[in-house]
Amino acid sequence: MTTIDELASVRTGDKGDTLILGVIAHDPAAFERMDRDLSARRVAEHFGLDAQKVTRSDLPLLNSFSFELSGLLGGGVTGSPNLDGHGKTMSYHLLTLDI
Repeated sequence: MTTIDELASVRTGDKGDTLILGVIAHDPAAFERMDRDLSARRVAEHFGLDAQKVTRSDLPLLNSFSFELSGLLGGGVTGSPNLDGHGKTMSYHLLTLDI
């Protein structure tokens, strides 16, 4: 098994109640591995979400992926009682995923 941390960097952003995770592969081989093994379903399971709440967009020219996780931020920055309303710490959680 390999963690995402060994294959990529992850950056986060938010749009309302949706967390956006940008996964940038360290090299083309890492991108190919994640293309095969890092599905929207795997990300949903890792975050404890219904698979229908996660979408994956492929950015092959950038060796990257974008994942949108709907409903994860508890209402968004202004409506969330969570300490991390922007979801910035969520990138570290994704880095621990084994594939």
